[in-house]
Amino acid sequence: MIAEIGHFALILALGLSLCLAVVPAWGAWRRNVAAMALAPGLAIGMLVFVSISFACLATVFLQDDFSVALVANHSNSLLPDIYKFSAVWGNHEGSLLLWVLILALWTAAVAVFSSQLPLVMLARVLSVMGGVGVGFLSFSLLTSNPFARLLPGAPADGSDLNPLLQDPGLIIHPPLLYMGYVGFSVAFAFAIAALLGGRLDAAWARWSRPWTNIAWAFLSLGIMLGSWWAYYELGWGGWWFWDPVENASFMPWLAGTALVHSLAVTEKRGLFKSWTVLLAIFAFSLSLLGTFMVRSGVLTSVHAFATDPARGMYILVFLGIVVGGSLTLYALRAPAVSSRVGFAWVSRETLLLANNVVFLVATLTVLFGTLFPLIMDALGFGKYSVGPPYFNAVFVPLMALLTPFMGLGPLSRWKQDSGARWQRELLVPALVALGCAVTLPWLGGGFNLWVALAVLLAAWLVVGLARDVIIRVKRVGDLGRGLRRLAPSYWGMVLAHLGFAMALIGIVATSQYSIEHDLKMTPGDTETLAGYEFRFVALEQKRGPNYLASEAQFEVSQGGEVIARLAPQKRRYLAGGSMMTEAAIDPGLFRDLYVAMGEPVGSDGGWAIRLHYKPMVRWMWLGAIFMALGGFATVADRRYRQQRGARTAPEVAHAGAA
Repeated sequence: MIAEIGHFALILALGLSLCLAVVPAWGAWRRNVAAMALAPGLAIGMLVFVSISFACLATVFLQDDFSVALVANHSNSLLPDIYKFSAVWGNHEGSLLLWVLILALWTAAVAVFSSQLPLVMLARVLSVMGGVGVGFLSFSLLTSNPFARLLPGAPADGSDLNPLLQDPGLIIHPPLLYMGYVGFSVAFAFAIAALLGGRLDAAWARWSRPWTNIAWAFLSLGIMLGSWWAYYELGWGGWWFWDPVENASFMPWLAGTALVHSLAVTEKRGLFKSWTVLLAIFAFSLSLLGTFMVRSGVLTSVHAFATDPARGMYILVFLGIVVGGSLTLYALRAPAVSSRVGFAWVSRETLLLANNVVFLVATLTVLFGTLFPLIMDALGFGKYSVGPPYFNAVFVPLMALLTPFMGLGPLSRWKQDSGARWQRELLVPALVALGCAVTLPWLGGGFNLWVALAVLLAAWLVVGLARDVIIRVKRVGDLGRGLRRLAPSYWGMVLAHLGFAMALIGIVATSQYSIEHDLKMTPGDTETLAGYEFRFVALEQKRGPNYLASEAQFEVSQGGEVIARLAPQKRRYLAGGSMMTEAAIDPGLFRDLYVAMGEPVGSDGGWAIRLHYKPMVRWMWLGAIFMALGGFATVADRRYRQQRGARTAPEVAHAGAA
């Protein structure tokens, strides 16, 4: 009965989303205040019924209702409750329902927290989001019903959840990733609403910017957690593999980063209006493309859902409608609202334009490398593989090219600046960065050219930020008052750029200085790695709630003193007999020590063991956290919280005529 309630709630949510897509849009067209005023209520109603549906699906998982096909195929009676709950989205149908729930959350949040918007603008934004909701709710009900029953009978225990997904990473990573993915629908909705109203002004950018920054911050956290999950769960010691589905989340992040910067220019200077709208369309289109790639069956990946081609065709058609319709509207309306504000070539606007160009080229580069094998296969030209050598060769230089602009940007002036002032302000940061590049790499055990280049770029960025903060505080004359006067959006920029510098150092240092040993070890053996002694103490058998494990006990010593005890496992899950590696890690700010078990080797109790020394690997993830915090910090800016007064009927009529 609970499954039927959830199914019915999902049908009601589809009806409300259809009303949300049609009624407010009609009201905005006819300048009907009553019809437009229905939009917030319809948005909240859609959230209520999607939430009921999601709660029903979670309930049947927790109750082991194996008469529901999804539960029977992706859960087991021995599964711990926390993984029964996260198993709700550890499959195609449930993850799609999570996507719809998060879309409903974003829609309701816009309805509740955007009361300062002109009613006609809010009605158009919510109407666009309702249209997106219609597409995904229809997809769920027509092709991916999560509440389908098993006929004739139900199994006793269920098939089990994929062991790879029986991890805390599944609890956190997909929801955060979807918050970012789906969050770009808000930027998309604001862009379409602005095109429909013909008002691509600073006010539109100010309304859209906080929502875009929040979505970008969530996506940053989601990608970071995915990288961390792969690092400790897969047992390979890697953190990024240029997997096509990894790229599917990375491309919207790159386009979203360009959009965040472009919105800043549009808000402050009224420039790049048409370009900003195009970036909003592009970022959300890439989110939909990622959805297609994961759910269409065209990719073979540990991330991808195995689904039938009919589902992929539905998303492809929906993607064509969204992208084709929005680009057609853009072609019709964008020329009429293009920017007419000028700026000098030596200015902050030029640097932000260069930022946008680099990020867009990087996005297109990743897009080409991801789609090329699929296109060639579809055209009958055979199987092609595009892997890390391509992506590293084309992507890394682009990021190196970007960093000098990032260091110069905060110190530059809007509209017009001068090269002489740049030289005067940045001479000291340049000398400090050069000194760091010459000296700091020696701390890693030897000079490395690539590490020196990374230190040079990161130091240039950090010292430039510090120089800009000092200049701004000196204008006030008092340290405490000067720091307090800096806006949250400015601190957000500082945190994000500082995070980028940290991630840059972490990526290059761990790539260049990591050491790995693959060897056979038996209890009693020792191995020295990067000055640390790893001793295989003993092998024990452990039993978990739904698995049996061989656990190796390791002691790690340095200078004769034990500094860590690690216990990697090789697990066999009872339901399906799947084997999984659970790595053991001794984490640190400046290094990780990593041990993973392979397979038994020989008849003397030996095991294949993988030992890793990973210097500064956590700086990558700390950098991503700083970037995300920067995105969240901008929302605290006072100008995004100021109310603009009640919306009156004359205002609505005027906005509707715009």
